[in-house]
Amino acid sequence: MRRKDRELTNKADIEDVLKRAFVCHLGLVDGDQAYVVPMNYAYEDGHIYLHGAKEGRKIDLIRKNNKVCFQMELFNPEIVKGNDKPCDWGTSFRSVIGTGIARFLETSEEKERGLGIIVGKEDERTFSFPEKMLNVTAVIDIEILEMTGKVAND
Repeated sequence: MRRKDRELTNKADIEDVLKRAFVCHLGLVDGDQAYVVPMNYAYEDGHIYLHGAKEGRKIDLIRKNNKVCFQMELFNPEIVKGNDKPCDWGTSFRSVIGTGIARFLETSEEKERGLGIIVGKEDERTFSFPEKMLNVTAVIDIEILEMTGKVAND
């Protein structure tokens, strides 16, 4: 990271962003182009869990190349001015960007566990998921390989 003064180095601070952010921007490769899709997600123990339909562009791209990039942020949209020089203005944020290997969870037990982690981000209750729903849902587990965090005007 170029700006070492803005780097989040404490693993707990980085994991805090992963646990509290609302959206994961999932980066994939489509031939010679990048493709990014925002998704709901949950983080647990070095893994990011996502879910969606079993068909579509993102699913096809992960099947072709399971190396992915992800980005999340905690963001305050209020501009931090501090002076009369717009080039010095900024926003307050904490962000994480990283890479990982995506795999589709295949068994009903794996899918239920992954979906339970995702739902558990918003609700502490335990839910069961009908087999019919599990059969039409893709649950993706991203094993994080590396990640970095950044903070500004915190």
